[in-house]
Amino acid sequence: MLTDSGRAPAEGAASSSPDLSGRLGTGSIVFMVIAAAAPLTVVGGNVPLAVAGGPGAGAPVGFALASLLLLVFAVGFVAMTPHVPQAGAFYAYATRGLGGRMGVGTAAVALVTYTAIQVGVYGYLGGAVNDALSLFGGPTSTPWWVWSLLALGAVAFLGYRHIELSSKVLGVALVLEIAVVVVLDAVVFARGGAHGISGESFTPHAAVSGPLGIAVLFALTGFIGFEATAVFRDEARDPERTIPRATYLAVLIIGGFYTVSCWALILAAGTTDASAVAQRTVDGRGDMLMDTAQAYVGTTLRDLMQVLLLSSLFACVLSFHNVIARYTFALSRQGLMPARLGAVHPRHQSPSASSVAQSITACVLVAVCAACRLDPLAGVFGSMAGVSTVGMVILMLVTSVAVLAHFVRRPQLARGKLWQTRIAPALAVLGLLVAMWLVLTNFTLVTGGGVLLSTILALVPFAALGAGIARGPGPRDLSEPATADTHADVTADTDAGTETS
Repeated sequence: MLTDSGRAPAEGAASSSPDLSGRLGTGSIVFMVIAAAAPLTVVGGNVPLAVAGGPGAGAPVGFALASLLLLVFAVGFVAMTPHVPQAGAFYAYATRGLGGRMGVGTAAVALVTYTAIQVGVYGYLGGAVNDALSLFGGPTSTPWWVWSLLALGAVAFLGYRHIELSSKVLGVALVLEIAVVVVLDAVVFARGGAHGISGESFTPHAAVSGPLGIAVLFALTGFIGFEATAVFRDEARDPERTIPRATYLAVLIIGGFYTVSCWALILAAGTTDASAVAQRTVDGRGDMLMDTAQAYVGTTLRDLMQVLLLSSLFACVLSFHNVIARYTFALSRQGLMPARLGAVHPRHQSPSASSVAQSITACVLVAVCAACRLDPLAGVFGSMAGVSTVGMVILMLVTSVAVLAHFVRRPQLARGKLWQTRIAPALAVLGLLVAMWLVLTNFTLVTGGGVLLSTILALVPFAALGAGIARGPGPRDLSEPATADTHADVTADTDAGTETS
């Protein structure tokens, strides 16, 4: 029996159980993906770290290079999309290209990666609420975890309901946070920065004036979650068109936004003084983004930016909640997790059981962090961001190898598509290997912890990968073509034959 979407139901799942449904367009999916990147948070946090620890005024090159790497990765990712009609993103791609064991290992890494970054952002959000209250003269004695749990409750409410509700909330929050930074960037450029508009940041001299790899590293952490376009496949209006468009748009918008905003902050501080200004932010003696807003657009916009930082963080955790719930849902449908987690709410058409399970998991982890009296930024966000950064590079690396393996075994699907199916994925593998080296050799800068703690945290995603591989595939292995998969392959083969003829 086939489900409404044309897929055979997984073994162990009720044959009458419906699939997720929705009519998300390209814009809605792009909103959710960019919201997960938390652009305002990255500009305020990652940019100063990239400038201070990297090549100073040349830091925008790091963001541009990271964007280029992800664009190259996206080429292979998008090329394989028609041949992976299941939701599950990295898990589904890895299974299709490298087999069931590697797919399950990838799924384990994905769950660890997204759970870690979500818990980390909950910690960041709790601390940011107290910072905002301090700025506006409010009480600051409330423990950070109280605010985190309140936000978690709101996320649980929204995540339980139809995805359209979350997309609307995320859309509003995203437009506001991007708008306020765009206004700041425009004012900086209009006023000529501290010493006039200069393209020095993009010269070879500036790019190599310090460790460029550090800037690339912190740029990459700002893209975590961009591949979630494929996670919402079942709820997209037209997956074959929507997913590729959303993927490319997400990378271009995020990358362009980061690069230009980093350049604007450097111009505002002055190319010769940017490193010192950024270092004061790292040391906790200033705030590069907020101080720039105060100097160039005044107190009102700075205060608004402080408030929007909170909405940015909330949008981020809501987006990751939706991603994790759908990963869990997809794994349940493949028999890799309890079948109950594959339930679809009859009215909201959401993965309600997976959403509830994810909310409980996040609540427990936040409670553990609170019980351990961890600092919300250094202890919770720093360590969890480190785990998720390693995990994300592993996920993209495995996926790129899976794309290559898939098309090598099916050469008829690659006719006339050498760039998409061979060259771009191979370049992505090489670039991601370099990225992994950068992440691991500079890992203490991400976590803010010592060598021992950083080593343990870095090993967590690798341990998850090993455990998943040892666990092995579920009752239905996506590497074996199912009805929809076979149809996609035949269609692609026909298209390839048409092109060559």
